Amino acid sequence: MKVVRVDSWAPGRALVPCTAPKPHPGQDELLIRVCAAALTPTELLWYPTWHTKSGGTRLGAVPSHEFSGVVAAIGDGVDGVEVGLEVFGMNDWFANGAMAEYCVAPVSSVARKPITLSHAEAASVPISALTAWQGLFDRAKIQSGERVLVHGGAGAVGAYAVQLARLHGAHVIATASSSDAAFVKSLGAERIIDYRASRFERCVSGIDVVFDTVGGETLERSWSVLNTHGRMVTIAAVEENSAGARSKEAFFIVEPSGKQLTAIAELLETGELRPFVDTVVPLARAPEAYAGKVPRQHPGKVVVSVADKNFDLVFGRTPISA
Repeated sequence: MKVVRVDSWAPGRALVPCTAPKPHPGQDELLIRVCAAALTPTELLWYPTWHTKSGGTRLGAVPSHEFSGVVAAIGDGVDGVEVGLEVFGMNDWFANGAMAEYCVAPVSSVARKPITLSHAEAASVPISALTAWQGLFDRAKIQSGERVLVHGGAGAVGAYAVQLARLHGAHVIATASSSDAAFVKSLGAERIIDYRASRFERCVSGIDVVFDTVGGETLERSWSVLNTHGRMVTIAAVEENSAGARSKEAFFIVEPSGKQLTAIAELLETGELRPFVDTVVPLARAPEAYAGKVPRQHPGKVVVSVADKNFDLVFGRTPISA
């Protein structure tokens, strides 16, 4: 199968197109024929990209752990899923990802693809939407009527945090640049603070929940705006190894959940929740996209279309159908 993977022997963090054997689903797993996969550029810096679960060196990792595609085969122990079903979801950080024609994922980590979304749109959803969902509902346990401050309201996760908090009846304030203010307002934020023009801690106080996607100084300044019973959540990776106990406590990493994706899919199908895709590129250009060489013009993720005839031209092969 066609695949893009880390070149472990090249200087820097390079990705290369190549071929690899098609994987096989194990117990309680599905083999997915990938139609589209979304990318997170920082993934090439993550620990699982370069290490195994046991701590050893990992070679040739396949990136991207969110995808949309079609069930191609079913492992032992899987019930209620048929070959040909369109699904979207995540797979394990230490497993080979979805920058390939096929990937494997636990059945518990996928859900039916929303019928109103394209595969590119669906692939952009899982990590960002699940992160927002788990941060707001599992970690912060927000309540209707509470005041929520979202840092980075125009970002991939922030855009879902704003929407989900609003849908839950919260009063949403978000930080964003002036150029993104109208976009974040359209998501449901009642107030936008231009972080380049104003210090947010001088603009708000008595906040019930801060959802931080930035970290560092922004996180440290955010503690002062919380009320007595306020809760902080952050997804900024720099805080994972923070010396501060409260920052460590606030940090979390998203986990796959087919059950939560099913609830998210329902909101997407009704239009209550909106996905955002900036650019779609073919699989052959995935290395460029991870290197930041694909122009960005709009909020949303860069998504890779895996059905890509140009990929075969890299090898001088006759294009085949995906």
